Amino acid sequence: MRASLSILCRPGAAVFAAALALLPLAAHAEDAKPVDTSRIVAIGGAVTEIVYALGEEKRLIARDSTSLYPEQATKLPDVGYMRQLSPEGVLATNPTAILAIEGSGPPDALAVLKSASVPVAMVPDKFTRDGILEKIDAVGAVLHVEDKAKALHDSVAADLDKAIATAEARPQAERKRVLFILSMQNGKVMASGTGTAADGIIRLSGLINAAGDYPGYKAMTDEAIVEAKPDVILMMDRGGNHDASVQEIVAHPALGLTPAATNKAVIRMDGLHLLGFGPRTASAVRDLIARVYGG
Repeated sequence: MRASLSILCRPGAAVFAAALALLPLAAHAEDAKPVDTSRIVAIGGAVTEIVYALGEEKRLIARDSTSLYPEQATKLPDVGYMRQLSPEGVLATNPTAILAIEGSGPPDALAVLKSASVPVAMVPDKFTRDGILEKIDAVGAVLHVEDKAKALHDSVAADLDKAIATAEARPQAERKRVLFILSMQNGKVMASGTGTAADGIIRLSGLINAAGDYPGYKAMTDEAIVEAKPDVILMMDRGGNHDASVQEIVAHPALGLTPAATNKAVIRMDGLHLLGFGPRTASAVRDLIARVYGG
């Protein structure tokens, strides 16, 4: 099993060993060949950012629609949204391997890609400090650039630790309550609970998730919104029918009664920067803290 063992024997293998099980191997282990990573389709904004941060962008031949940073990445062919991939569109780029963030799909699309004998390596996606570093280790190992990955890992870890230390230095009594709103279609407030990227960045920034402890995203009732008492409303800066103006928020029957609406404390940030959990997350933490508290 040279294709798998050549990777799994490297540092950090436990992070992505299960993911690499998806790599199609020859029927007989002795016939397996090392995975060719010369033509890669990157699925997931953080995955693409990491490939660029490692200086391995020359291998990229296509990316998904969430891969918007760095700007050079947008010049690559777009194979569609990470959760709604068309296997035909991906295969049309003639990749030798696919590097995808956990949660990419749908499963049927991944099954078609694997049946076409295209190696698919899934990169774990955890919304924590360590989760970011695991992504870097995983991508570096798949690309066989562990030395570069270690340097990036160490640099990102140091930057994250500084940002998190700043967040944790704030007294608990002074920490503000933040409500992340994913969308407000038809006046329904779809907000983030636990286990989401939004919850992860709120916690890393030393803030309090005003939505409470329900899992995932769900539509909040007016009563729950009022009880949440958010000091700040946080949204992605993306426009369209998912967005809402400050005026709409203030006029909302429940949001309008919150401290956030009273003070017009509505923050919008670039979605990939805020929620990508990639190499720039320390910057997102600092930015969010500055915008919540000023300065």
